[in-house]
Amino acid sequence: MAYEHSERTGADDDADSTALALKILVAGGFGVGKTTLVGAVSEIRPLRTEERLSRAGELVDDTGGVDRKTTTTVAMDFGRITIRSELSLYLFGTPGQDRFWFLWDELSQGALGAVVLADTRRLEDCFPAVDYFEHRRIPFVVAVNCFTGARTYGAHDVSRALDLDRDTPVVLCDARDRDSGKEVLIRLVEHAGRMHTARLLDTVG
Repeated sequence: MAYEHSERTGADDDADSTALALKILVAGGFGVGKTTLVGAVSEIRPLRTEERLSRAGELVDDTGGVDRKTTTTVAMDFGRITIRSELSLYLFGTPGQDRFWFLWDELSQGALGAVVLADTRRLEDCFPAVDYFEHRRIPFVVAVNCFTGARTYGAHDVSRALDLDRDTPVVLCDARDRDSGKEVLIRLVEHAGRMHTARLLDTVG
């Protein structure tokens, strides 16, 4: 969904400047860094719906590899970033656990595209997100969050392991770093733009 609104410029009261805001999802497995990414790039204080992990939750959530994680997103994270003049992104971080996937349909309504965060130590955790966006033909990129101490794999290796379409971008990133996260979002906007243009041309043809 593209949100458009007009703002009066101070230089010319008769001139309208139309700003475009695009909806982006940030998805992936439990503990992969979705909340961290949204918080790192957001220019506003991000809205978070985190709760502390309970003993009951530990019975159903696989915390292997993320043993130090103490909280989890139960609805969504929300943030905003301006990519360039008159183009902003509204970021919606999805919950990672299976029991919250019913929220994904609601969050994905009107989305331009999605970032699927991946952790090479638990690569299988991002398969559901990849399948979800492929099935619904929502453009996405896979962003490999390079955790300290984790073995480093190239983008091509990750693409093969996930059996991605060769046109689906895979980028390496650090979810804690604003510039790194911004580069991921730029790659997504470019990729989604190409896909939407190609679909439009197919329809016209």
